[in-house]
Amino acid sequence: MSLSSEYFDGLYAADADPWGIERGWYEERKRAVVLAALPRPRYERAFEPGCAGGALSVALAPRCDELVCWDPAARAVETTGERLADHPHARVEQGALPGSTPDGTFDLVVASEVVYYLDADDRAAFWDAVEACLRPGGHLLAVHWLREAPEYPVEGAGVHDELAARTALARTVRHDEADFRLEVYARASEARSVAEETGLR
Repeated sequence: MSLSSEYFDGLYAADADPWGIERGWYEERKRAVVLAALPRPRYERAFEPGCAGGALSVALAPRCDELVCWDPAARAVETTGERLADHPHARVEQGALPGSTPDGTFDLVVASEVVYYLDADDRAAFWDAVEACLRPGGHLLAVHWLREAPEYPVEGAGVHDELAARTALARTVRHDEADFRLEVYARASEARSVAEETGLR
């Protein structure tokens, strides 16, 4: 079964930073890799489903004209909202795919460390929802921990294998490490390399 919002509320009740996202070089470096992997320097409208405490959200905000952040945990929404208070173009809401649907469409969706909390049906529905809200020419960035996590319905490698099997999308960036995998996808009919995005041939 997918992990519930109560599961995440419990984690935050025990620790304001349950995954250690704010502590240490590993997470700081991974955020830098995420930002470097984005094919464009700026996006018009971005969506981050599963923002946790907002560490990545704060880094994404300067790269977007509008940023919509979601999390199922009330504590995470509160913390992210406080961190983004100086970014009036950013909006933080309590919600989760696939149970809810965001308003409008986006030219960037960032699924960071979120999809392996879902069971098989919800994972398929999550990607369906992302495809539905991705604008023509838009990008999906997915990044997930690869090491064993028995409490999760699926491991990170399985998340990315399922994503790669979706024929409507094509991968344009892939970064593999022992700890995490990062990929960027676009609609299959529109996929271009980063060089092509900038006009290089």
